[in-house]
Amino acid sequence: QVQLHESGPGLVKPSQTLSLTCTISGGSITTMYYYWNWIRQPPGKGLEWMGAITYDGSTYYSPSLKSHTSISRDMSKNQFSLQLSSVTPEDTAVYYCTGGHSDDRFGSWGQGTQVTVSS
Repeated sequence: QVQLHESGPGLVKPSQTLSLTCTISGGSITTMYYYWNWIRQPPGKGLEWMGAITYDGSTYYSPSLKSHTSISRDMSKNQFSLQLSSVTPEDTAVYYCTGGHSDDRFGSWGQGTQVTVSS
């Protein structure tokens, strides 16, 4: 059973870059046909898919966030990361990392981490 754990700062200042890391256990980031996603949920709003990195390193982004989002991976640490640049208070949310096979891309979820953007 794949388990995911998000880590990163809980408070980021406006205009700075938000950086989060997801550590995978019980599976490999290079397992064929697996997708590794970042999803967020702002307060009082629904879930928003931000982007994904696949088992072979391909990346996909939400069109609305693509200009200031980057997802990368560290195979040696079995981790993938999110960087969101030029953040504003509207980027305040609970951020989740998720993963799964291509036929169930969101099968496993981390517990989520609260990130607040505030000066």
